[in-house]
Amino acid sequence: MSKILAASFRDPSGFLFRHEGVLYRQINRVYADDYKLLNESGLYERLVGKNLLIPHTEAAMDLAQTDQAHCIIQPELVPFISYPYEWSFSQLKDAALTTLRIQKLALKKGLTLKDASAYNIQFHHGKPLIIDTLSFAAYNEGEPWVAYRQFCQHFLAPLALMALKDVRLGALLRTGIDGIPLDLAATLLPMRTKLNPGLLMHLHAHASSQKKHEDRQISAKSTTVSQKALLGIIDSLRGAIKKLEWKPAGTEWGAYYSDTNYSDDSLSRKRDLVKQLLSQTDAKSVWDLGANNGFFSRVASEQGLATLAFDIDPTAVENNWREVKEKGEENILPLLMDLTNPSPDLGWDHAERTSFLGRGPADAVFALALIHHLAISNNVPLPLLADFFAKAGRWLIIEFVPKSDSQVKRLLATREDVFPDYTKEGFEKAFGEAFEVIAAEAIEGSERTLYLLKRK
Repeated sequence: MSKILAASFRDPSGFLFRHEGVLYRQINRVYADDYKLLNESGLYERLVGKNLLIPHTEAAMDLAQTDQAHCIIQPELVPFISYPYEWSFSQLKDAALTTLRIQKLALKKGLTLKDASAYNIQFHHGKPLIIDTLSFAAYNEGEPWVAYRQFCQHFLAPLALMALKDVRLGALLRTGIDGIPLDLAATLLPMRTKLNPGLLMHLHAHASSQKKHEDRQISAKSTTVSQKALLGIIDSLRGAIKKLEWKPAGTEWGAYYSDTNYSDDSLSRKRDLVKQLLSQTDAKSVWDLGANNGFFSRVASEQGLATLAFDIDPTAVENNWREVKEKGEENILPLLMDLTNPSPDLGWDHAERTSFLGRGPADAVFALALIHHLAISNNVPLPLLADFFAKAGRWLIIEFVPKSDSQVKRLLATREDVFPDYTKEGFEKAFGEAFEVIAAEAIEGSERTLYLLKRK
């Protein structure tokens, strides 16, 4: 049984499909010459060797889905596909610089990136790489970079807005399937950014040029750009992006672990208890929901488990990603996610970008110091929370925080307590509909309880 992926329809060069659960890519005959050049030029080998391109193996032609097939390849599997609107500032910046590095290496081998979509980049084993083997085309001297506008919309515009206006503006990528329009970015950015040569050229002037020529048909062949000039544009973009910085500070949960009612000893014992409960599962993948800086996520990732560390706070996710890079960690991926408004199905026919839960389930889910925020701050009833977590994973390690806890008292200090069912008994009743209780352990030094639950 085969199924073409809903997100893989825009490029006539080929598409992704699954056959008996295995991911394949069909390369069509129209792309045969470029694919041959990618391999014979040595670019494929060079990019794979530098961990900049997902590797693949050749597969049998009898897997072909249409009569347009030139060959079938089986790419190495990326366990979880994330999207640019789920990345921290530095993740998007690293993805941008990776794209430019790939373009520069491609030009030296006689090829070019025909598109520069941020969706073609994924984080795999702790590093960004390109996953679309069909993104490369033969380069002809004098041709401009056809993906220049796309690169600016997918990378430069959101990075500039995040760094120089408000980091939360990265969420605009969620509404723009092809990046942030340059005229919108230019309008939102401070006037002083026109004094920045890189932003003036690649964003403000670029936006003005688009506006000026929006009603005219301009052929790429009518514009001539030497390879030397093209490399200069790439270097200029790289310089502009490298200068964009964002200092993670000033958000609600960015310094969470320095402001809790846990002592260092209690926090350490809680970590040991999470590790002990996790060892009772058969999990190979973990989603840590409300992960903050990944302190508990690393209980899983340090054991070699593929771990996603989700949090709503951009400072927490940024700090987590910086730690991943500093330590060279390969098994943990921090991502931005508001669990009360998680990533939905987006794009054509609601199918190009898959929802948060649609990319699951995980084997195991952590929900530590989280339930009171969802149940009390966001008024989500316990039965609905139980249903949500049951969809997210087979195993659940969840911390119940009672009303007597200082953190819950703080939440209730400025609002009426309309949560009569928010009790330990109410929690066990609600979650008992979807889960079997495997273990319940009091967290020493607190009034909290840590549960290991298994989905029924």
